Amino acid sequence: MAGDDLTASESAILVVLMAEAREVLSTELRDRYGLVVRKPQRDKLTRLHYVASRKSGPTYALQLDDKGWVRMQSDLDFTLRGASALGAALTALQAHLRDRVLGRSGCATLAELFALTDVRAPAAEPSGSLTARVVSAYRALADEPGAWVSLRRLRPFLADVPTDHEVDQALRRLSPQVVVAPVRSGGGALRIFVDVTAGVSAYSDRPAGSPHAVIQLSSGSTGPSKVIGRTAADLVGEVRRYTRIDGVALPGERIILLPSMVHVLGLVGGLLYGLHAGVELCPPERLSGDAILAAVAAQDTPATVLGVPFHIGLLASTTPAGPLPQLKRMTTGGELVSAAVANAFTDRYGVPLGNMYGMTEVGVIGTDLYGRHRPAIAPAPGIEVRERDGELWVSCPANPYVGLADPTRWADGWLHTRDAGVVDPDTGLVTIKGRLDSQVSVGGLKVDLTEVEATVAGLPGVVAAVVVWDDGITAYVQADGSLTEETLDKLIAERLAGFKRPRTLRLLDQMPRTTTGKLVRSVPALRDAAS
Repeated sequence: MAGDDLTASESAILVVLMAEAREVLSTELRDRYGLVVRKPQRDKLTRLHYVASRKSGPTYALQLDDKGWVRMQSDLDFTLRGASALGAALTALQAHLRDRVLGRSGCATLAELFALTDVRAPAAEPSGSLTARVVSAYRALADEPGAWVSLRRLRPFLADVPTDHEVDQALRRLSPQVVVAPVRSGGGALRIFVDVTAGVSAYSDRPAGSPHAVIQLSSGSTGPSKVIGRTAADLVGEVRRYTRIDGVALPGERIILLPSMVHVLGLVGGLLYGLHAGVELCPPERLSGDAILAAVAAQDTPATVLGVPFHIGLLASTTPAGPLPQLKRMTTGGELVSAAVANAFTDRYGVPLGNMYGMTEVGVIGTDLYGRHRPAIAPAPGIEVRERDGELWVSCPANPYVGLADPTRWADGWLHTRDAGVVDPDTGLVTIKGRLDSQVSVGGLKVDLTEVEATVAGLPGVVAAVVVWDDGITAYVQADGSLTEETLDKLIAERLAGFKRPRTLRLLDQMPRTTTGKLVRSVPALRDAAS
């Protein structure tokens, strides 16, 4: 974008706003960096659409605009009178950042590297609003602001979002008295929680046909979501279950809340338990490693970080600015955590990484909050877990599914989890092996796709992996940018017998995830992501 005649001072303003990747007050720029943004500079950068500015009390709030992010990928003039060496250094630094760091990061743009470093596409915001997720996905896919993005490329980033038709079907099935739906939402794409203006409309004048107090949808990581009902007594029972688990946050302590409260971990394990036990809930300002650590350090009281596996990787890759004596532990739910990720977290922070196993249908099933039994967990108080033909069954007095009578999912007070696992007859510890349908036959030999996936996910350079059966064993892999398909195939061959090795390897820039941060395992969604 030559011809805009930016001065060295104006270029410096763009660099600082890029580094901040947020809205910053002019007074903060002055106090923190000694950078004074004068009216002619502000007006010029605003007129060029490089900077968005608005009046905020006696000062102005500034933020790098879309065209500003694009401009940062072109050469800037840092020539300073009397300081040629400093100007040359800044010029070299910008070129290195653009030409070398950006390429190695796997990010497509500087906007993604800075503004969305920790929240790229679906994994970026598992608990964010749909609007924020679309914005994040667009920024990750578009070559430049305003560029066309194929809906086919966007679809995997929103694989778990139901269509209008699916929502209408669910409403007809539930026949609610009223429907509360968002009319508009506010807040930046990096915010964990956003302000929502809701609209309430009548739907049915029928009295409630069941005692359910909460209706939830399963995460949909393996297929369409199921409609699940929880009664008030069921929710109270789960909250009391939490109070009897050794290692949960205690009264007067804090929970740094990362999971969405739409889903069972955030709703019951975070919100309801916190209100009942007198635990303060503290969501960070943004979904970034630095913001999470800032929330931990904000008070002197002990803090437990509650999140999903995505958040573990986020913190494992973030270097704390100093000691964090307030950090008591991190507790995660959602899916199995690889040993490499778990070790990276504990090595960095020196606190326990606790594990929870649960389902939307019943809530928390088992825990290992001190990380002593990994990968096994101990059944939660009041919960019984059995193994039947390799499948885990969980005690569940009432059918949790609304409008569904499927004896293969629930019968006679037992929920059939469809998770493969074993129960130790001596200790009662439960080890989850993965989904029951992960067993496949290759040339007459049984292969456990969970084993293959764990092997691939543990390889150096692999960020995340999903292994499915798609006319053969197929591995979808998100690498750190330096891993090639040839190298990956060689590493797998060193670790797995020939009949277990994936027939097809697909490297993805970003793995699709559900709103809870789980890796999507739907074959069509994975195919779309790969294409």
